[in-house]
Amino acid sequence: MADASSPIGVFDSGLGGLTVASAIMDALPHERIVYLGDTARVPYGTRSPRTVLRYARACARRLQAHDIKLLVIACNTVSAVAVDMLRVELDMPVLGVIGPGARAGIAASVNGRVGVIATRGTVASGAYGRELAGLSSKAELFPQAAPLLVPLAEEGWIDGAVPSEVVQHYLEPLAAAGVDTLILGCTHYPLLVGVIREVAARVLSADVRVVDSAHATATELQALLVSRGLARTEGPGDLRIMVTDLPGRFAEVASRFLGRDIDESAVEQIDL
Repeated sequence: MADASSPIGVFDSGLGGLTVASAIMDALPHERIVYLGDTARVPYGTRSPRTVLRYARACARRLQAHDIKLLVIACNTVSAVAVDMLRVELDMPVLGVIGPGARAGIAASVNGRVGVIATRGTVASGAYGRELAGLSSKAELFPQAAPLLVPLAEEGWIDGAVPSEVVQHYLEPLAAAGVDTLILGCTHYPLLVGVIREVAARVLSADVRVVDSAHATATELQALLVSRGLARTEGPGDLRIMVTDLPGRFAEVASRFLGRDIDESAVEQIDL
């Protein structure tokens, strides 16, 4: 039976969720983490909700076999459609990234006008809008799809003229809305947070608040573990990585998302 010493399960459609794993490792250095990236079937954003549910169920069941104490869905697409289902089926705490990001956005906003940049699939799902509507009747969400930020993050183009121009292109439509808070609604985007903050201050407002849903998720996870008596408070933490396909340049890309070097020999390739 899972207890405080058991690991936290984290899964994503690919490697972007390693930004969430990194935030968890920073906030909770004693925790053990088992990460599953479904790299053979990435991206999930182009799939139907039914297919996403099937993939999410398979990933969650595989992590459950590692006697995890809690599941973190480090994927906005899955968070939009599968959180409630997995809570019922797994009978354990399940935390997605949309709820924490939305709550942090509401808490940071003064005027209630919140922007979110995300993939087309996440924007089309309307998940952030529903989440904000349930949190505040006065808050208004302004979503903006920003698909080119994903390949920029994966290629390591995280500063300079090219990413700056791309970010400006995506943020300009939000300027007229008067947003004072911007949620990063994709786990790839924290890699570009420096250029996003710089451009947002210039295009939106010098006082704009940029909310990283990865750190918001880690903060809520910490509170949830403490409230359930499941926090591991001593001993070294560790990270185990499983992927469904070992793509070229894996170690380079994964290290970029995690913010620390990864030894590819420590990564396990699995079938679902």
